[in-house]
Amino acid sequence: MHFGDVCCYSWVAHRAPSRLLLGLTRVALFRGRVAPSAPEAIVKPYCKAFGPLNGASTRHFRLPKSNGTRLALSKKQSCICSIMKVPTKKISSGAPLMSHTFYRKGFLAIAVATALGVSSFAQADVKIGVAGPMTGANASFGQQYMKGAQAAADAINKAGGVNGEKIVIVAGDDACEPKQAVAVANRLVDQEKVIGVVGHFCSSSTIPASEIYGDAGVIAITPGSTNPAVTERGLKEMFRMCGRDDQQGIVAGDYIVDVLKGKKVAVINDKDTYGKGLADATAKQLTARGVKPILEEGLTRGEKDFSALVTKIRSVGADVVYFGGLHPEAGPLVRQMREQGLKDVKFMSDDGVVTDELVTTAGGAQYVDGVYMTFGADPRALPDSKAVVDEFRKAGYEPEGYTLYAYASIQALAAGFNGAKSNKSDKAAEWLKANPVKTVMGEKAWDAKGDLKVSDYVVYQWDATGKYKQLEKQK
Repeated sequence: MHFGDVCCYSWVAHRAPSRLLLGLTRVALFRGRVAPSAPEAIVKPYCKAFGPLNGASTRHFRLPKSNGTRLALSKKQSCICSIMKVPTKKISSGAPLMSHTFYRKGFLAIAVATALGVSSFAQADVKIGVAGPMTGANASFGQQYMKGAQAAADAINKAGGVNGEKIVIVAGDDACEPKQAVAVANRLVDQEKVIGVVGHFCSSSTIPASEIYGDAGVIAITPGSTNPAVTERGLKEMFRMCGRDDQQGIVAGDYIVDVLKGKKVAVINDKDTYGKGLADATAKQLTARGVKPILEEGLTRGEKDFSALVTKIRSVGADVVYFGGLHPEAGPLVRQMREQGLKDVKFMSDDGVVTDELVTTAGGAQYVDGVYMTFGADPRALPDSKAVVDEFRKAGYEPEGYTLYAYASIQALAAGFNGAKSNKSDKAAEWLKANPVKTVMGEKAWDAKGDLKVSDYVVYQWDATGKYKQLEKQK
């Protein structure tokens, strides 16, 4: 076993179901990892069984043919197993020499584990992190992530899991705050030992957190971060289940020019990585189409009083307002525009307002009536999602927004690990970039950067009932 930087040897048992102990096999471990010469499928369960207990009073072992039932060892039994941590001595040939006392104690530990039903094919759960705003103003998106991810994990576990191991979802609340996102990433990597991550949501959180995952070699896929920088930094294990701002901005800009017939467009952003990036991309497309924004202004996330900004919008005579940001600011902004007489000014936003919470933050459905937004084609309408959507609705939950994006992200990670026949992130990433995956959102494929090869942004409109629907006329 591994202590500091010392490479030690341990011994594990060969045992076939319903048979006696067949023998002992030497296993070399280095820095907590199985040596290349050791068969990992046989060694891994015993590494966990006989590894350092870190002061824990109990140790859990999976019973063979138990459908996931676990047996908790007593403190005394744990101490017996911990005897296996005693390092061995080396002789000149390089082979380990075990003292008679250690051999007997080691054999006793193996015998105890064998009697308790620990087989060489025992399996453990694998953890996948789901990170996003679970609390705060944008918590509705975190809830969508969790609903989708957990439902996908449950379905995959019923079908056999990830390389025979069950997925356990571990939540990480970043509240859409970059510093908190870094703390979440460190916890998921260092403490939870996740094999993959679905997250984050806000691009300003995903970008710094992904640096942590990249350094640790942990694969991550974001259902909702659209800033180009997410996949433009050479991180080999970073993926998206959504499009990019430079794709979404083109769709928004073209729609404003071609359908809304905007001539005087005010482009507003929330000064955040996501909101400003998308507003800039939209302004760039408007300019390319010959409609240079008449006003480009920023507001601060968390603000509620936009009367001064509304006055500016009125003074320039804007006929369309485009807002790059999230629903906590979009709702109050559109309401104050309506209350201050700008009822005929068209309002368009982005995939950061794809939540029923927009109605709440605006103060009622009457204020969001007529609001436009860009988002991916509604996955709820796809044949591939029908069974899953029906299950959600049967349970009383409408899988709106990013629910199915998170579901598909778990499917993609599982497909990568299973396809590579390995729980190693680099192998899964290589497999995903070489193979399409069937998901609840249809078949998805990724390029060398980790971006989707096909983006499907379309335009939606909110109505007087507080619901949104995809528009038939897109151009």
